[in-house]
Amino acid sequence: MLIFQTLWSILIIMTVKNDTTNSSQDTGNMEIVEWGPMYVTGIELIDVQHKELVKLTNVLYQACMTRDKFLPVAFKEAMSGMVEYVRFHFSAENELLERIKYPDYHDHKKQHETLVRNILEAAKSYDEGNKFIPNNFVRSLRDWVFGHIAISDKNYSAYVSEQKKKGLLTDKDIAG
Repeated sequence: MLIFQTLWSILIIMTVKNDTTNSSQDTGNMEIVEWGPMYVTGIELIDVQHKELVKLTNVLYQACMTRDKFLPVAFKEAMSGMVEYVRFHFSAENELLERIKYPDYHDHKKQHETLVRNILEAAKSYDEGNKFIPNNFVRSLRDWVFGHIAISDKNYSAYVSEQKKKGLLTDKDIAG
């Protein structure tokens, strides 16, 4: 079962490096995603947080590539860090979108809620013994999060730019 089956996983445009499932390889320098211009929203706070999501996704991927004996601990620690940061980021992003009166705020917030729910379900499934979760999960997470950034977050970025051009929003409004 695919964890985050969404339109974004079909439409995603991303830079993927060294996407392998061979856990016997050296994982010291492996990344599943690399920050690129397609993720830039032009909103500094959000871009900084998105860069951190790239970092955490790569940490989670590296944890999944850990040798079998260490996988449970590495995966749980990386998953815990990801859950905590995703919640923090979504809270900040939702607050921004509400503050600027983004017209699609409620749909955007629902997308965030769906991802958090799916992350928690994947963690529970792993805890219950589903050992295929880590590799499938990290790829699904990559597709969902970075498809979301490249498409949905770009939509509100365009809205912000349009509102700024019209003089309806300022950098101060955005910074809060």
